[in-house]
Amino acid sequence: MPDDRTTATELGTALGTLGLPDLDTTLSARPEALLLSEDQWEHVDRVHRSGRFDGCLAQAFANGRALLCAKGGLRGRLPRLVEWTGARRSPGDEAAPIDLRIDHVYLISCKYESAILANTSPARLFDGLLAASGNWQRGDWFELVAGPELQALFRSCTDAVGLSRLPPSPTECSRDELNRVRDALRERTYPDERSRAAYAELCQKVSTASANRWANRLIDSGLAPETMLWRLLRIGNAPYFLLGNDRRTGAAARYRIADPWDWRDRYRLDRFTVVAATAGQPRVDWTAGYHDRQSGKSGSVKGHVEIRWSHGRFSGPPEAKVYLDSPMVELPGYHPLDPDVSGRQPVLLQPSLWESCATA
Repeated sequence: MPDDRTTATELGTALGTLGLPDLDTTLSARPEALLLSEDQWEHVDRVHRSGRFDGCLAQAFANGRALLCAKGGLRGRLPRLVEWTGARRSPGDEAAPIDLRIDHVYLISCKYESAILANTSPARLFDGLLAASGNWQRGDWFELVAGPELQALFRSCTDAVGLSRLPPSPTECSRDELNRVRDALRERTYPDERSRAAYAELCQKVSTASANRWANRLIDSGLAPETMLWRLLRIGNAPYFLLGNDRRTGAAARYRIADPWDWRDRYRLDRFTVVAATAGQPRVDWTAGYHDRQSGKSGSVKGHVEIRWSHGRFSGPPEAKVYLDSPMVELPGYHPLDPDVSGRQPVLLQPSLWESCATA
């Protein structure tokens, strides 16, 4: 079962598409169009009654309502069927994390309070270019691109916390030994000057090696930089809707996401660059410059990748978190949903799936 916040945002969005006047009424009615089990209905009821996610539920319900009424969305047509993935992974190869599906056709991704585009292994990003499958290296990225620096950091840390009898490299340690090192390094900073210097060297080496591998792989693979940008921005093979909020501005995020065909008709990618960055952890910055054929203007999209341990230092292979640094409103292919069909509150009818709403 997804956590309570995910339940609030994703099912709150689904409930908003069903056309009832407010959240309480919708939850009481339990419309059959929303395909949930009894346990799932009870879960969302408990989340609502707790009061802890009132803001999330209200914003999500409003987003679902906006999709229902938007000219570029459902245009007032009430759904016959709303399906929730419930954190199940898609069995297919798709770029977008789809959370809801309406009438087997309309795909919705819910993105609330997050600037993360992808959370994957460094090898899948820098060597595999975010492909769904491939033969990239599955081991420890730090060991692969900065083995001596990783060992130097490990030795300096274990010496500083009195665990000097451990093997010289984390890759030679048992799970119990790695857990002991992780637990001894719970403070935010490294324990002494030697370990801090070793970590700075590791950051520099990993950042540089990762940026170089990414840039070289883009050249060697023959993959168009345009395709790389599509994968980063979650431009999928079919259009879908993104509903949520922009973490930087707090504003509601309501977009129709273009597919590659529509993207290429409107935009031209002028450049895609990656550079090693200097930060408190290994990092690679990426920038895409594009031209909008419709407006005649040029723009850019910026983001960065942080390469770090996710479960404590030396505790398992590092991961690559891909962050978006530009506001969503500036992203090429992210088209804001337009106003409702009438400019006024619609009266929603459903004699048939394809009949448009009448206005009040």
